[in-house]
Amino acid sequence: MDFEILKKDIEKRVFELVEPITAYNDMELVLVEFVKGPRGNTLRLILDKEGGITLDDCTRISRIVSDLLDVHDPVPGSYNLEVSSPGINRPLVKERDYKRFSGEKVFVQTQEPIEGRKRFKGLLKGIKDSMIQMEVDGKPFIIPLDLIKKARLDIL
Repeated sequence: MDFEILKKDIEKRVFELVEPITAYNDMELVLVEFVKGPRGNTLRLILDKEGGITLDDCTRISRIVSDLLDVHDPVPGSYNLEVSSPGINRPLVKERDYKRFSGEKVFVQTQEPIEGRKRFKGLLKGIKDSMIQMEVDGKPFIIPLDLIKKARLDIL
């Protein structure tokens, strides 16, 4: 099976398993990433909550999720589990992220070119009808959510 297909399936299944646990603990599961690396595969969970994620939060969720994943076994083979906060350059994943962070500097990378470019760095103006509105160097851009490959706050 193609790694990209496997990756998407794993990320989706893990999100479905873990999201209720994080919600119960008053946290948001921002992102699930499954990546290949030189030291093996890594399953990364990025969490957020009002006031920020602490090391204790990460440790507690890591223990719970580790047991849950052992039972349901959604990831073939061995992997390392990482649980972390989103950091200062928080990923933007859900439509509500684009609403919440309207007015902030962001970086967006698209799957296909829009007006000849795939990378946009500028001010997030909002979202309407699944289209984000940005201003890059004084020029407005409208980017469909389904074309976004990666997006994050661009604080630093």
